[in-house]
Amino acid sequence: MSAVTVPPKPVRRTRRLPRYVPWAVLAGSLALGALVSLLTGEVTVTGVVGFGAIVYVVAITVTSHVVEGARWAKDRLATTLVTAAFALATIPLISLVVLVVGNGVERLSWAFLNDDMVGIYGSMVEGGAFHAIIGTLLITGLASAVAIPLGLLTAIYLTEYATPGPLKRAITVLVDVMTGIPSIVAGLFAATLFMIVAGPQYKAGVIGAVALALLMTPVVVRSCEEMLRLVPNELREAAYALGVPKWLTVLKVVLRTAIAGITTGVMIAIARVIGETAPLLITVGIVANVNLNVWDGRMTTLPVYVYRQYAQGGASVDRAWAGALTLILIVMLLNLVARLVSKVFSPKGAR
Repeated sequence: MSAVTVPPKPVRRTRRLPRYVPWAVLAGSLALGALVSLLTGEVTVTGVVGFGAIVYVVAITVTSHVVEGARWAKDRLATTLVTAAFALATIPLISLVVLVVGNGVERLSWAFLNDDMVGIYGSMVEGGAFHAIIGTLLITGLASAVAIPLGLLTAIYLTEYATPGPLKRAITVLVDVMTGIPSIVAGLFAATLFMIVAGPQYKAGVIGAVALALLMTPVVVRSCEEMLRLVPNELREAAYALGVPKWLTVLKVVLRTAIAGITTGVMIAIARVIGETAPLLITVGIVANVNLNVWDGRMTTLPVYVYRQYAQGGASVDRAWAGALTLILIVMLLNLVARLVSKVFSPKGAR
């Protein structure tokens, strides 16, 4: 008796749009948007891009539905909307960078970075931001020295040691509340605290550092807590099975595994406070000379310097733009250093 041979089922192949079709549709949509803007009387980038984006979403979805089917049409629509949302979110960032670089690069120079404002008045073109750079680094560094260890240890306690109960809930609620407090409130708190302890005449950079630490700590706690929770429990259990104590497991396994995310969270917290103006205006004020002592005397930071120069108008506006560009460059440099530290200390498999 011979076996019955069942013929294989034919493979159903779905037609796909060539790779150049989305780009061709996009070009046609932008051209149509430019034509409509021209007919309405004025051609603007916003009008061309906005109308072209709407036409592109409709055109690529309909084209995909006709050629590829309903399933791929939905995929094309979702991909288009996600890409458009990403592009829309990057517009403010790109425009901000272009605006600051375009206005600040002309005034930015070695003389600007190496000079202060002693003896500079009115519309004089001399003067620089050296004293503000030093003040920013000292105050932010002192705030980081307080907030980073405190926030990291709190996150370790919440994820590794704390048991569900009133204390853990209270800490979590307190961190959530501190995350949303206005920066001016932190400045008022720090100023009032030192006014009670050291008197109303006491002004120092440490007051501003305390205010920034209050703003920075909850951000560090929340970001580090989320990164520590992402570490698989299997790694902890493997270390415990080898007889490693809990504190050493946290130090050598958990923190090493989450070091990249922790570094990113710390940098977000630093970027959150390095540009604060209101609390530093209240706590440390502004001076024209360099002050290296954070424990005595007023200091100037870059955000306060930028605010002051822009408020004066005239030639001071150029110094304000150069100070803003300097602040952005400092944040970028700190991010590069943080990525280097993360790469050095992260496990080999995570590099």
